[in-house]
Amino acid sequence: MKKKKWLGIAMTAALTIGSLAACSGGDSKEEASGNKGENTVTFWAPFSGPDGPRMKSIVDEYNKSQDEVTVDFQIVPQSEYYKTVDLAMSGQKNSPDVMIMHGDQIPTYVEKNLLKDVTETAEKAEITQDEYSDKAWTGAQIDSKQYGIPLDIHPLVFYYNKDLFKAAGLDPENPPTNREEFVDAAKKLTDASKNQYGFVVPTLWPNQFIFPTVVFQNGGKLIEDGEVKYDSPEAVEALTFLSDLISKEKVSPANVQQDGEVTLFLQGKNAMHLNGPWMMEQWDKAKINYGVAPVPQLGTEKQAVFGNSHNFVIPASVEDEQTLEGVTDFLKYVADNSMEWAKSGMAPTSKAVYESPEFQEMKQQPQVAKQFEYTEFSPRISNWGQVSEPLWQEVNLALLGKKDPKQAMEDAAKKAEQLLNK
Repeated sequence: MKKKKWLGIAMTAALTIGSLAACSGGDSKEEASGNKGENTVTFWAPFSGPDGPRMKSIVDEYNKSQDEVTVDFQIVPQSEYYKTVDLAMSGQKNSPDVMIMHGDQIPTYVEKNLLKDVTETAEKAEITQDEYSDKAWTGAQIDSKQYGIPLDIHPLVFYYNKDLFKAAGLDPENPPTNREEFVDAAKKLTDASKNQYGFVVPTLWPNQFIFPTVVFQNGGKLIEDGEVKYDSPEAVEALTFLSDLISKEKVSPANVQQDGEVTLFLQGKNAMHLNGPWMMEQWDKAKINYGVAPVPQLGTEKQAVFGNSHNFVIPASVEDEQTLEGVTDFLKYVADNSMEWAKSGMAPTSKAVYESPEFQEMKQQPQVAKQFEYTEFSPRISNWGQVSEPLWQEVNLALLGKKDPKQAMEDAAKKAEQLLNK
C-alpha cells in the first residue's frame, strides 16, 4: 500500500456514506444476552438496520452452541460507528475484541497500526482462502498481510419493476444487459405525462456506487499508483453518459433530491433502479413486483461493478490469548453458519454458504454473488473518504446541470490531488 500522510481517522466516517447506508436503520444500541461463559468476547458492528437482528441471531446461536465462549454483541449506531471506533482505538473508550469493518476503511486503520494481522487467527480457526470468494479474501489484504476475515461483498445491484416492463412490451424475465439495451428500455419505460421514468438518475447517494461502476466498465480507474484519475477520458465519459440520461435521453427527471429515485421506485414511477443489496427487505415489505439482476454493462469496455465489503477485524490492542481463542472459535462458526446473514439480502462470501442449494434458491442473493468475480473496490489508499469527497461533490454539480462533466472532473481531480499530497 502506498503510504500517505495521515489525514485523521476521525474524519473517515464520511467515506462510507454508501456502506453505512448498507447498514441502514435507526440509532439503537443492542447487546446480546445469555449465560456468560468464562471467556467473553466483545463484538461491535454497525448493523443498526434490518441486518442487525440477522447478525444477532447468528451470535445467539453461537452462544447456545457451546458453553466456553460468550460473544457480547453490541450494535453501535451506523451514524456514529467509526467515530466510536476512533475513540476506542485512541484509548478513550473500551475497545472491542472483534468488530466489523468496511473494506474501504481497512487501509486507513492499517496505516496507523491499529489492526492485527489475522493470518495466525485464520490458521488456528482452520479458515483458509480457498473457502472464500477470492475477491473477498484478497480485498482484506494490505501488502500481502491479511487484516480481515470477509463476511460479505455488497456490490451495486440492478432492480427493475416487472409490471412496468410488461406494460411497455418488454420481457420481465430478460432485463437489459448492456448500455444499448438499457437506454432502449429506459425510453420505452418513460412517460413523462404520467411522471413515469425509465431510470431516475440520483444526483447524490448512491452515486458513490453507480459512478465508479461505469468508470470501471469503461476500463478506467479512480486512483492508480498514487495518481488521481478523476479527469481521465473514462471518468468523463461515464459522467457524460449519466448526465445525458437526464438532459438528452429524457428518461429521468432533473434535479432529483436525496432518495427521490427510491421514492419513485416504491411508487411504481421509476422502472429501473441501481442500489445496494440492502434494499431487498424494503422492496419486499412494499410488495413491489420487482426483478433483480447483475448490473448491466453500461460502460464501453468490460463488465465490472463497484462494491464494498464487511470484514471481521481484530484491533491490534487485543493480545490476551484466551480472548483471541474465543474470537477464533466464533469466526470459524460464522464461516460455516452465515446463511442467516444472506436473508438480509446480502451475499456471504463463504463458499459453504453461497454455493449451497439453499442459497441458490433465493431470489436476490445468487444475483449478487454472480458479481463477485468482477467486483472492484475503492482505491487501496488511506482516507479514501476525504480524497473522494470532491469527486461526489462535482458529480452532483454535473448531474444537476450546473457544470459541464469534463470541467467537473477536472475540478474534482485538482481538489483530490491537494488532499492526497497534504
